[in-house]
Amino acid sequence: MQTVEALMPIPGHVDPVPVPRAESPRADGRIDLVGLSREAIREALLARGLEARQAKLRAKQLWHWIYNRGVTDFTGMTDIAKAQHPWLAEHFVITRPEVVTAQLSTDGTRKWLLRSHDGHDFEMVFIPDADRGTLCVSSQVGCTLNCRFCFTGTMKLVRNLTAGEIVGQVMLARDALGEWPSQPEGRLLTNIVLMGMGEPLYNFDAVRDALRIVMDGDGLALSKRRITLSTSGVVPMMARAGEEIGVNLAVSLHAVTKAVRDEIVPLNKKYGIDDLLAACAAYPGANNARRITFEYVMLKDKNDSDADARELVRLLRHYRLPAKVNLIPFNPWPGAPYETSTPERVRAFSEIVFQAGISAPVRTPRGRDIMAACGQLKSAAERKSRAELDRIAAEKQAALD
Repeated sequence: MQTVEALMPIPGHVDPVPVPRAESPRADGRIDLVGLSREAIREALLARGLEARQAKLRAKQLWHWIYNRGVTDFTGMTDIAKAQHPWLAEHFVITRPEVVTAQLSTDGTRKWLLRSHDGHDFEMVFIPDADRGTLCVSSQVGCTLNCRFCFTGTMKLVRNLTAGEIVGQVMLARDALGEWPSQPEGRLLTNIVLMGMGEPLYNFDAVRDALRIVMDGDGLALSKRRITLSTSGVVPMMARAGEEIGVNLAVSLHAVTKAVRDEIVPLNKKYGIDDLLAACAAYPGANNARRITFEYVMLKDKNDSDADARELVRLLRHYRLPAKVNLIPFNPWPGAPYETSTPERVRAFSEIVFQAGISAPVRTPRGRDIMAACGQLKSAAERKSRAELDRIAAEKQAALD
């Protein structure tokens, strides 16, 4: 069945951005329970004809089995009558994104290429460290922002991921790491960053709903202090993110002058540096104990001078921001228009910021050998024409012959 494409605004009462968004219910008509709140599960059961008291009880049971135990088959739900299992399976499913490929870096980083039920590809990355394990989660298939240093930015936006597809990434990682039932201690997966494909604040409702499930004490039970949402600077949505989600904020700053940021982060033409930093200063919950992280990719001879470092310090002081600056050596990708700053230049930049009393660690690149490092994610989600697919297939066959 051909997918119907419709122009729909991205959720949010401010700054709607029209994007192609596929209307793609499951072909079998069943409802995927992953991504639904307790109340939404109850309503889905009612809509399928379950009596009200039964629906309330079953919703509670289903929530526990899905999010606390990681069960994907109704027959494994031992406190639900066996006679009801076929009825549940007829109307509902509990899914994960399909794993297309799974790669392991020499440094232990894992990258998965995932596929939605309607055939769209996206990626997630798990980065293990001695004291933590961080899952980098995608929020969109592709991206609208076209940041020039970012490989994902060379893609078109295909569609937003649903809440189920976002929380499903966390659940899939738990599957791979053997971390069911959900428990607060002794986990390999300790932190989540929304720094994968897409701009989270341009898919606000789905991101919020997914993270509420992740943070629920009876669900995946991950503290909001261990979750970081990264934005390129969608200023009108930042306060709402602080109020309705309340996780840590990371901001992709990457430059300190209008000319350079306009070039490498085009969103700056809409929301400039001063507007962005003022929104950071007003972010709910930001303080010295919960600092805002500023991501700063180091591009040779573009944004890495001593003058740039001093201007960064001036801006952070001017807005009295409780800040930490993550300096990210540029991770190259095929056709990239920039080069990585030298290690000496990165150290000099870091020292200037550090001497001003602002933490400025240099992020160690992880997963470069499998294109899993910051700014390197790009799936095969862009649709190729039938003629192009035929040409590629013919070329492969000719090579074999």
